[in-house]
Amino acid sequence: MPIEFLPADSLIVMTYGLPIVVMYAVYFVYKSRQTKASKAVKAESVNAGLTEPASLHPLIDPNICIGCGSCVNACPETSYQVLGLINHKAELINPTACIGHGACKTACPAGAIELVFGTEKRGMDIPDVGPDFQTNVPGIYIAGELGGMGLIKNATEQGRQALEAITEVVKKAPQASDMLDLLIVGAGPAGVAATLGAMEQQLKSVTVEQDSLGGTVAHFPRGKVVMTAPAKLPLVGEFRFRDTTKEALIEFWQEVEQSTGMQINYQEGVVDVTPLEGGGFCVKTTVAEYHTRTVLLAIGRRGTPRKLGAPGEDQTKVVYRLNDPADYQHKHVMVVGGGDSALEAATSIADEPGTTVTLSYRSGAFGRAKQKNRERVAQAVEAGRLRLMMSSSVQAIGTDTITLTDETGETHCLANNGLIICAGGILPNGFLKSIGIQVDTKYGTA
Repeated sequence: MPIEFLPADSLIVMTYGLPIVVMYAVYFVYKSRQTKASKAVKAESVNAGLTEPASLHPLIDPNICIGCGSCVNACPETSYQVLGLINHKAELINPTACIGHGACKTACPAGAIELVFGTEKRGMDIPDVGPDFQTNVPGIYIAGELGGMGLIKNATEQGRQALEAITEVVKKAPQASDMLDLLIVGAGPAGVAATLGAMEQQLKSVTVEQDSLGGTVAHFPRGKVVMTAPAKLPLVGEFRFRDTTKEALIEFWQEVEQSTGMQINYQEGVVDVTPLEGGGFCVKTTVAEYHTRTVLLAIGRRGTPRKLGAPGEDQTKVVYRLNDPADYQHKHVMVVGGGDSALEAATSIADEPGTTVTLSYRSGAFGRAKQKNRERVAQAVEAGRLRLMMSSSVQAIGTDTITLTDETGETHCLANNGLIICAGGILPNGFLKSIGIQVDTKYGTA
């Protein structure tokens, strides 16, 4: 019986075509599962009302996105699926878990990602700052939290980059023996980086801080995890901290202060900044008066704490930040707010012996808090250590009681020995406007 051979074209198809078909089939199955998983995370966020990013976040142009997934893989928040691919396009599927690393933008090969502040629904006040961190007032710069960069790594990097921009300007200008090159306001992450940078560049500078080393970070609750990614400091190099507490970070900065000889004038707040004839500024503080070519504002956004306006709010038991949870042992405590500071305060106090803790929030979902903090709240509620009152508002604050109303209009009177209001702060717009700095409200724009 004669042997029959397949035609050459058929052999080529079987040899090369079949594997290609199999590869494409596997690829499409993988992408289908990827889309399904991403849709599930997105649906969960939408159903929970967690659709508003709290800070800087990516805005992805679907017309430019090539669906490579580089942004998804680059996101440092590996514990939560912040970004996902849906139908071959990247999307922000877990908005409240985004804390503004910006690694997604850097990783995108197509330039489809823009980092923005605020959303169409919720605006965010941001001072007018250029790419060189200079405000609309020439010679005054802003870096860090005030400019919207609350993440310690980003604030540190901004302080370092702002100093580089200031150095270029200062070194091109005529020397003046009666003036500083730079006055730095604030000793938080951005201020520390800028101060070290000024030392490295041998600038004539002074750093003032109205409180203590660390700025806003120093007032975080005891044990709070404040840093999850490495950062770089002038004169020091990269410091690789992951899941670091505020105490460890403050201790590190204290060691840097001692080892480098960094000088900071503590307990010295800025009162006014006015321009000088011929250039530069006169900066008045609570302690002294300085003449300087440039000013770097590296202060926090908290400014004046936002109050509830409820009767009895002037009592000493009412505070606007948590210092030490141990102060509330064996007490009836209420925390008001829905951001990370409120959730962290409530869960920290709930861990103390003998406490009765209630967390009150005016909305029905914690749309501004990180996933990790929402999980801690859920665990504390399930364990019976925390009472959650959503869609509620404080009506009156008594000596040893507090009165609230819920979404149905029902009134609740609870025993209370301490009230912590974590309703955020009012941006120091008055101060910024008094020195001529423009503040814009961003609705999903850069």
